[in-house]
Amino acid sequence: MAKKIALVHDYLTQSGGAERVFELLCKRFPDADIFTSLYNPSNTIDLSKRSVTTTYLQALPGASHYFRMLAPFYYPAFQALDLQDYDLIISSTSSFAKAVRKRSDAYHICFCHNVTRFLWDTETYLREYKDFKKFYPVLEKIFRLMRKADLHYGQSPDLYIANSSTVAQRIRDTYEKEAHVVNYPIDISRFQFSEEKDNYYLVSARLLSYKKVDIIVEAFNRLGWNLLVMGKGPEMRRLKQGASDNIQFLGHVSDEKRRKLFARAKGVIVAALEDYGLVPIEANACGTPTITYGEGGVLDTQIPGKTGVFFEQQTAESLTKALHQAERTQWDPSYMRNHALTHFTEAVFFDKVNKVLDSAYRNKKLTLVS
Repeated sequence: MAKKIALVHDYLTQSGGAERVFELLCKRFPDADIFTSLYNPSNTIDLSKRSVTTTYLQALPGASHYFRMLAPFYYPAFQALDLQDYDLIISSTSSFAKAVRKRSDAYHICFCHNVTRFLWDTETYLREYKDFKKFYPVLEKIFRLMRKADLHYGQSPDLYIANSSTVAQRIRDTYEKEAHVVNYPIDISRFQFSEEKDNYYLVSARLLSYKKVDIIVEAFNRLGWNLLVMGKGPEMRRLKQGASDNIQFLGHVSDEKRRKLFARAKGVIVAALEDYGLVPIEANACGTPTITYGEGGVLDTQIPGKTGVFFEQQTAESLTKALHQAERTQWDPSYMRNHALTHFTEAVFFDKVNKVLDSAYRNKKLTLVS
């Protein structure tokens, strides 16, 4: 039985799918201590006034705003954290938190949302940061060193839990470590069910180039249908400039407004190749179908014709075809809601995690539930 638990996340400076999963871990372990490199409580998940220990990077002026520019310094920052008192370390990471040190007899479980994208898929990652392209020759030398570090620290966790089959394969390919696939949950209580739908489609995404919101805008420019876009990011200005009057950009919205918009949408659109993707599951929990690019994590979570429609290519033409198919489909909101409740609740998630641990590490007598 683990006596003292540390929860570690890359940085708490934003609120996305990884942070929502970490929030569930924090709720599951109310007595665990929380560690992260940088913390901005006004921009991230609600930790209910719990104490959060940060690294020395927190003291740098503007660090939480320019957190991506600190990439070379995160590994030593996490190495400097003192976790020697902890029996169980649970890291939640897409990059750096797996580097934390532990006692030799402690246990480290890594919930891996992805391998470090900017190191192993650099071209895609830097596409939305055009200002950095002029520095690429220098950056590539730095990234070469960081890849070696990432491979080294990728060996640190005792057990990897991946959120999807896609991410599990990337962990095997990159770190040469096996990963158990446990699809991440959503907090069902944060979403409301509705069989009644209004006349709009919905996007909920950070406005980064790899999210491919531009092809959604292009498709809806042609169709003239109503589209609401939730989220902020460096692509906002460009997308607005290219959008017609039937498309509204809402920026950041409250949880309450987000809940209502999901419940009443005709469909929620995801055009990115998502490593896992909580948004389609959140839509299903509201009884709302999804129109998603048919690669990556959605292959684990969506049932074509039942919970959503896949489109084959990341183009406006392919998306338009899928939207017309969605319009012709007789959706069953109750089926979609039940799909989310059956497979993607917190209870189902932790039950699967405990079965993985009990099966693989019975002799350690370690469990996630007290």
